[in-house]
Amino acid sequence: MPGVVRTRVGYAGGSSAHPTYHNLGNHSEVIQIDYDPGMLSYKELLDIFWDSHDPTSPPWSRQYRKAILYHDDKQKSIAEHSIELLASSIQERIRTDILPLTEFYLAEDYHQKHMLRGNRGLMEELNTIYPSFKGLLSSTAVARVNGYLGGNGTCDMLKKEIHTLGISEKGNKILFDEVCAGGTGASCLNSSCS
Repeated sequence: MPGVVRTRVGYAGGSSAHPTYHNLGNHSEVIQIDYDPGMLSYKELLDIFWDSHDPTSPPWSRQYRKAILYHDDKQKSIAEHSIELLASSIQERIRTDILPLTEFYLAEDYHQKHMLRGNRGLMEELNTIYPSFKGLLSSTAVARVNGYLGGNGTCDMLKKEIHTLGISEKGNKILFDEVCAGGTGASCLNSSCS
């Protein structure tokens, strides 16, 4: 998604200090998204959020509840307006909470970049480029690669930016083949293959 700078998973929405996956307390698993508001608005992020889940289904548990955690009154207002619009269009009870973000706790390393971890070739290459996990986690390119692997982005979007991600031609081919299933690989990267 153009405008997404960085993503991290973690825990928030509860009151216990320093939660971990095995000691979550009353927190929920969440994703933190850093974005460029000049390229992507908060409203557009919320539109993606609403399209990505069923806001009417009850949560399995507090750990997996659906929630928007806002940073300020402006975000709160935009989130409340978006939920009102959605509620009026679907005529069902919305079970997604809108809550203030009090603190975000970063999840353990092994929870980060889940889709990328499933692709050994790209993960090895990116570990070479970013030898420290902090560097890997902070990288916009890594966030974009992980997003593409997770199905967030089209083949056409990837073609426009693949050579800006800083990975090798071999890595480009792996990513291209994953995202553009049925494509012809590297020979298609700079053309308008379908």
